[in-house]
Amino acid sequence: MHKNNELYICRVCGAGQLEAPWGDDGESPTYGICDCCGVEFGYEDATLQGIKKYRKKWLEGGAKWCHKKSEPKNWSVEEQLSHIPMKYL
Repeated sequence: MHKNNELYICRVCGAGQLEAPWGDDGESPTYGICDCCGVEFGYEDATLQGIKKYRKKWLEGGAKWCHKKSEPKNWSVEEQLSHIPMKYL
């Protein structure tokens, strides 16, 4: 379990990440790609407006996994979205 789980959650889709997408300080993006929604950390999720726009596009497109092999069995988009920190909703 990470010390601050909020740092290890995609701001767009709520998927858990192995590394903190915005670094351990929450301000240093890795520019990695979320396996679930495909957002590039530090680019499309750099602003609240960008986060909401990308999330809307992803949801309207069917909330499909970018890397299908990473999709957990019995995955629930609703449950995953509930993991998004309030400040990014």
